[in-house]
Amino acid sequence: MLLLILIGLYFGVDVRPLLQNPQLQPGGGAGGGQVQQANPEQDFTPEQKQLAEFAAVVLADTEDVWTEVFAAKGQDYQEPKLVLFAKSVQSACGFASAASGPFYCPADQQVYLDLSFFEQLDRKLDAPGDFAQAYVLAHEVGHHVQNLMGITDRVHGMRKALSDEEYNDLSVRLELQADFLAGVWANHAQRTKNILEPGDIEEALNAASAIGDDRLQLEAQGYVVPESFTHGTSEQRLRWFRKGFETGDIEQGNTFEALDL
Repeated sequence: MLLLILIGLYFGVDVRPLLQNPQLQPGGGAGGGQVQQANPEQDFTPEQKQLAEFAAVVLADTEDVWTEVFAAKGQDYQEPKLVLFAKSVQSACGFASAASGPFYCPADQQVYLDLSFFEQLDRKLDAPGDFAQAYVLAHEVGHHVQNLMGITDRVHGMRKALSDEEYNDLSVRLELQADFLAGVWANHAQRTKNILEPGDIEEALNAASAIGDDRLQLEAQGYVVPESFTHGTSEQRLRWFRKGFETGDIEQGNTFEALDL
């Protein structure tokens, strides 16, 4: 409980609804940012429970930011749900395993996260820190923002008309824009709630770099295949996150018209 209060103070989020809502207990469902477990019968370890509580607070903060941004445009922000799972999960977008990492499903407007990914981010990918984890979640929420704006449907609608290489390029641009939107969230959260501590942005940039296509391919197979990239290079990912954070302007993130990614 004390940890959750401290996390709430860190992000400037009122955590009282979480403390009063038993659904964030192991086997629970939604709370704070709307969080539920794919398998309510599964018990969290104490470490996983802390990560789940942290994720709920970050999600709630993204809701505050994007509600404000959408309202400034005269639009309503529809909040996504965060679904926590272990090993595998069935979503409206199909079956997925933990090996595929966190993902957003536009068909059900839910973010899916196996909490073990946060552990991998720290231990395997050498990208530790609370704000590294916050960046990962903010990136997936960025995909939700793209979905609400109609960008996701436009990209997916072009699939049949393009070659694999051409569609991969669009996929990279979609992912880099989600990185940009994660940066926009960090900008607004800092401006309104002063959430950042020394080193936080570096943690996010390190995480963005750690999951670049080039770095992951090099570590997995010893060489890179640029035409197969779907998320962007390490340098591209951190550059677009940084741009979002520095500008805080959603209009500056049109990766689809950028000549230089």
